[in-house]
Amino acid sequence: MNNPGGQRFPLLTHLHIHQPRSPGLFFSMMAPMSDELPYKIAVLCYLFDDQGRVLLLHRCKPPNQDLYSPIGGKLEQAIGESPTVCAQREIMEETQLRVEIEDLHLTGIVSERAFGGDTHWLMFLYEVTRPVELGRMVFDEGVLEWHERSNIDNLDIPQTDREVIWPLFWRHRGRFFAVHIDCSGDQMQWRLEQAVDFTKSP
Repeated sequence: MNNPGGQRFPLLTHLHIHQPRSPGLFFSMMAPMSDELPYKIAVLCYLFDDQGRVLLLHRCKPPNQDLYSPIGGKLEQAIGESPTVCAQREIMEETQLRVEIEDLHLTGIVSERAFGGDTHWLMFLYEVTRPVELGRMVFDEGVLEWHERSNIDNLDIPQTDREVIWPLFWRHRGRFFAVHIDCSGDQMQWRLEQAVDFTKSP
C-alpha cells in the first residue's frame, strides 16, 4: 500500500453491535453453528466513470438476485488464484475492460458469518483507481448501471451493504478497512477490526 511521505498509519479497532440481542461483545459470545456452512471467497470491484458515478450490477441471478451490488465473483480456488487476479479477471468477464494490477487498490476485507443463513463469505473489495468507460451494459448476470453516490440508498441493496459495507467504503476509500459481519442471529452484528486512518499521527 502506498505510504506518502513515509507516514506511519495506525490500525484502529472499533465495535458496533446492531440491535444486540444481549449485552456484551458479540465476538466473545457467538453461539456455535448447528451445522457447518461452506466458506466462499470472492471479490467486489468498485468502478467509477469520469463523472464520479459508481458502476452497479442489477443482478438477475443469485446471490442477491434482483438487488444492486458492485460487480465481482468468486476466486478460482482450485488453481490458487489470488484475490487481485480474480478482480482483474472478473472485471474483464463482466465489463470487457482490461485493467492493470497497478490500477487496483485493495480498499477493504469483509468477512460475513452465515450470510443468508447458508454461507460464510470472505470478500476482498477492490477499487479501480482510474475512470473507465463501458462498451456494453447487459450480460448474463444482469444489467450494468451507473449511479450517483447520493442515489445508492434509494436502490434495493443487501442489508449488509446498506448498513455496513457502503458506509465503510466511502469512509475509508483510498485507504483500508477490515470488518466482520455476523448474520447468524435474529439481528445483524458487526465490528470494524482494522482501519488505516491517514489523518491520525503516529
